[in-house]
Amino acid sequence: MLFGVAYRITGSVADADDVLQDAWLRWTDVDTSAVAAPRPYLVSTVTNTALNRLRSARARRESYVGPWLPEPVFTGPDLAEDVAAAESVSMALLVVLETLSPLERAVFVLREAFGFPFGEIARSLGRSEPTVRQLARRAREHVQARRPRFQQDRGDQRRVTEAFLAACGGGDLSRLMSLLSPGVSLVSDSGGKAKAPRRTITGARKVARFLVAVAGDGASWKIRFADINGRAGIVGYDGGEPVAAILFDITEGRIERMHLINNPDKLGALGMDSAPRVS
Repeated sequence: MLFGVAYRITGSVADADDVLQDAWLRWTDVDTSAVAAPRPYLVSTVTNTALNRLRSARARRESYVGPWLPEPVFTGPDLAEDVAAAESVSMALLVVLETLSPLERAVFVLREAFGFPFGEIARSLGRSEPTVRQLARRAREHVQARRPRFQQDRGDQRRVTEAFLAACGGGDLSRLMSLLSPGVSLVSDSGGKAKAPRRTITGARKVARFLVAVAGDGASWKIRFADINGRAGIVGYDGGEPVAAILFDITEGRIERMHLINNPDKLGALGMDSAPRVS
């Protein structure tokens, strides 16, 4: 649960791990017998440490090469069955959360993803309860205005994902276009460390042509189908190391949005033996 809080606030697996390590070190220095409620104490510690990480990370992102996307992470089948929980960790929502202020984001995560009472959130953040309620309302309205809605049926997601891979591998442009929404968009995050477009590609024909053109580069990869951030996804491995992840947002059997992450610094949580980490 604490990892889930830190990850949703920072959008970074590495930062979330560091936050938990810091929280653990602080916990070992505390007289735990004097802590009446360990869970709220730890949530408060993790939340405020994650906020500090997020603020410093945003300053660094100003010089990031190309689009910035959150780090992908494996999620389990139980999460995929819970529509609200899967949505709370989806790549699409995490991208929207980037447009909130750090404090709004923390309040939104604690309230909407975990259902913490306003009073507990206020104590965790050192704010008054009316202030937290105002932050929550503002964040919710902001997210609702920008959050895309996608189909959640796992069977349909898997079917479309498998068909997508077959079409790309076979260079079948016509079949691939039939799987894409006319307004489909593809956002890539390479951080300038791998080949990827530095601007969003929009439109079925443009996206399909790009995918067919680059499919040959991954002809020798080992492919793993997996739930990634609560959605159907694909991870490509070269020599046992993850080199690219593609996440899909699907509605009525067509792909509406794709997120391609091939920045090697963001794929550490997708190792071949990695287990689901977010619930």
